[in-house]
Amino acid sequence: MDKSVSSNTDISASWEKAKNKLKKQVGTTAYKNWLKQLNYNSYENKTLTISVQTKFLRDWIATHYAERIKDVCKNENLDAEVLKIVVKQDSGRVIPGTARLVDGNFEKEKKFDVRIQQSGNYPEDFGAPLDPRYTFENFVVGKSNELAFAASQRIAEAKEVTFNPLFLYGGVGLGKTHLMNAIGWEIKKNNPDRQVIYLSAEKFMYQFVRALRYKDTSTFKDQFRSIDVLMIDDVQFIGGKDNTQEEFFHTFNALIEQNRQIVVSADKSPSDLEGVAERLRSRLGGGLIADIHPTTYELRLGILMEKAKKRGVEIPSKVLEFLSHKIVSNVREMEGALNRLVAHATLVGRPITIETAQEVLQDLLKAHDKKITIEEIQKKVAEHYNIRITDMHSPRRSRSVARPRQVAMYLAKNITSRSLPEIGRKFGGRDHTTVMHAVRKIEELKTVDSIFNDDVELLKRMLET
Repeated sequence: MDKSVSSNTDISASWEKAKNKLKKQVGTTAYKNWLKQLNYNSYENKTLTISVQTKFLRDWIATHYAERIKDVCKNENLDAEVLKIVVKQDSGRVIPGTARLVDGNFEKEKKFDVRIQQSGNYPEDFGAPLDPRYTFENFVVGKSNELAFAASQRIAEAKEVTFNPLFLYGGVGLGKTHLMNAIGWEIKKNNPDRQVIYLSAEKFMYQFVRALRYKDTSTFKDQFRSIDVLMIDDVQFIGGKDNTQEEFFHTFNALIEQNRQIVVSADKSPSDLEGVAERLRSRLGGGLIADIHPTTYELRLGILMEKAKKRGVEIPSKVLEFLSHKIVSNVREMEGALNRLVAHATLVGRPITIETAQEVLQDLLKAHDKKITIEEIQKKVAEHYNIRITDMHSPRRSRSVARPRQVAMYLAKNITSRSLPEIGRKFGGRDHTTVMHAVRKIEELKTVDSIFNDDVELLKRMLET
């Protein structure tokens, strides 16, 4: 025994002080999950031996906290040159295999022969953290996602598994990830003791490959098959990965047999997943399948209004309507566009208008432009108002011609990403101020004449669909 430590009692006292310091350094949650389980074993020949009950805990603590443990022990007269972490079961039996830290280098024996006795604690990189932005409260519901939303709520609130699995599918940025995170938060709120793991299919594959590399598949199996709720995002990425699919299939079956909840998302329905084995597709389709359709204009507008409200920013309704019409494929891009506008207004000090939106989001708007030409707009408007297409370019100023021409200019400004001078040139070489006047005039008429407003909106929808 080292002279620096006079007795076993002194060693134990020093160890408890060291653990208290660790608690302050890493925080209550991390300490409770990982370091609280550490027990003092012995201190001889400058070697401090501490024990945990599972191999999993030993390896995780050795990898992530060994240096910190050595540092705090040094300050408490436990100046060990070697930190040894062993697995010691309740029976007192020490499991073969140790984790050793010598001069800052972690050494781990290759052969371990113990299965993990799950305690409900998982390493920080096991799953992905739930995003606090994504809850049921701030999810905007519309016809395109109402089934997926209702099913997700039912799962989150149910005390028993009702349908298993829940399979959410739809395009990018339509709300699948939002709903999965919302399920996780709601379950944790209602029942904090339930083990909920959320991760991507790619991360599942990474964890499996890592387990194969270190010949530690038993740990992998125990981790995934002892949880209450497993949520796998973007499961299409395991397509063509035969070994990963095999393990996922067995994990899936094990959880189903134990009546544990599974939630899966993908970009296609189970039957359309490419490179996925038939038996796995059959399993995935054996529960409730909820399709999230592309968003409607009304839903997109509702989402933008909710985002703007949450940010505490006043954004003109015309701008929100403009974005809802122009960015139709992806809610994430639409939210990103809103963030860019707000940032620009804040940093530059310019008000948020349709004009600034067109300027700031020029690249994004061009990418989402449905390639509607000014010529198409002129043709559609001319047909609607029963005038000749040549009237769009003529100098005639009679109201029967001038008003439809102004409507066409207004639509060209709102539907396309063309600049005011470009639009003016398409209308007989008119000046950009003429286009501005036309846009303002139509906006004014729309506010005071509901019939005229409906007429213009109808034309707009006809062009955009």
